[in-house]
Amino acid sequence: MTGTLYGLGVGPGDPELLTLKAVRLIAQSPVIAYPAPDTGDSLARAIAAPHIPDGRQEIIIRTPMVAGQFPAHDVYDHYSKEIAGHLSAGRDVAVLCEGDPFLYGSFMYVFSRLAEDFPIEVVPGVSSVGACAAAAGVPLVSRSQVLSLIPATLDDEDLKRRIAESEAVAVMKIGRHLKKVCRILNDLDLSEHAFYVEHASMKNQKVRRLDELGDAIAPYFSMILVRHAEAGAGE
Repeated sequence: MTGTLYGLGVGPGDPELLTLKAVRLIAQSPVIAYPAPDTGDSLARAIAAPHIPDGRQEIIIRTPMVAGQFPAHDVYDHYSKEIAGHLSAGRDVAVLCEGDPFLYGSFMYVFSRLAEDFPIEVVPGVSSVGACAAAAGVPLVSRSQVLSLIPATLDDEDLKRRIAESEAVAVMKIGRHLKKVCRILNDLDLSEHAFYVEHASMKNQKVRRLDELGDAIAPYFSMILVRHAEAGAGE
C-alpha cells in the first residue's frame, strides 16, 4: 500500500482559519511539505505551525518567485520525486498551500505530476478572496452578479478590458502592478468603488479605499476588490 498525498489549503494567514480536517491531517501525516521562497521562511508553514507536531519530517519546496521563472518546472520535478519516494514507502505526505490548493495554488504543480500514480485528496481552504472581502467589509457579489478573478499580471489592454466587462472584480497578485491597476481603475472611473486589502486576516492586515491609498507599495499578498456602482443599487 502506498501513502496518500494530501493537498491542504491552510487559509489566508490566520491559523484559526484552518479547517478541522486540515488540522487533523497535519497531525497524522508523518511528512509535511510546503512551498517557500528562495530565501526566507514559508508562509504556509507559519500558518500551520501551531498544528504541526514535533518530529515530523519536513520538505521545503523552495521555488523562485521571479516573473518569467514561475512555475519552475525543474523544481517541481525534483520535489515531486522526493514526495513520491515517501508515498511509495507507505508514508502519507501533507502538502501545505496558502489559501486554497486549486485557486492559484502551487499544489496543483505537484498534483499534476503525481495524480496518476498515487491516491490524492485535496482539502479546500479559506481563499484570499473571501478573506479580503471579510476584511474590507464589502460583499463580493449578490443575486445574479458575476464575479471575475483577474490576475494583475495581465498586460494593460487585457486587464482593462476584463475589468470593464465585469460586474464585480477581485484583482489578485497586485505587488509591483499596483500603479498599473490604479491607473486602469481611474480611467474606468471605478476607483471610488474599489477597496485595497493586503495581508488579509493577518496581524499586519491593511484595508484602504483605493482612492485614499496614496503612494503605497503593495506586497504580493494584496488584492483590490471592485463592484460597479450600479451593481449594488437597491440592495
